[in-house]
Amino acid sequence: MFDEILGLPAHPLIIHFAVVLTPLLVATAAAYALLPRWRPSMWWAVVLLALAAPVTVFAAKESGESLKQARFATAEGELGARVATHESFATPLLLSALGLGVSALLLVYATRPARDSVGRDRFGRTVSVTLSAVTLVLAVVAGYYVFRAGDSGARAVWGM
Repeated sequence: MFDEILGLPAHPLIIHFAVVLTPLLVATAAAYALLPRWRPSMWWAVVLLALAAPVTVFAAKESGESLKQARFATAEGELGARVATHESFATPLLLSALGLGVSALLLVYATRPARDSVGRDRFGRTVSVTLSAVTLVLAVVAGYYVFRAGDSGARAVWGM
């Protein structure tokens, strides 16, 4: 399923979704956590990105494993080391993107007013502030890993 798209290796095509959507999730989730006044106009973007970004990271991870098995299973030396370094960021990126997606969704849910409480957070300010802090920490972690995965992938391909 993650091997090829129209005869081309799927990984180089799929990673572009993860490389775009994950930083967008990082930015929108951080903005949502830090800028309460913007929440009413941006909650939908946070929800969509929180659902889409982890899926694209999962697809990139799976397609990378397929590409490694198909073309780089016997890679040794410097190329093998670069591929292994790149591969080492896949699981932490997936876990951090998934964690960020979940925390962002919880934050949106907690800060959207319930029907009976106009203008107040659903579970109170303490829960909203705590979820905001968790979301910010996970945004930093996911941002770090998406950068490291992308950088190491580029170095593996271009031999830098």
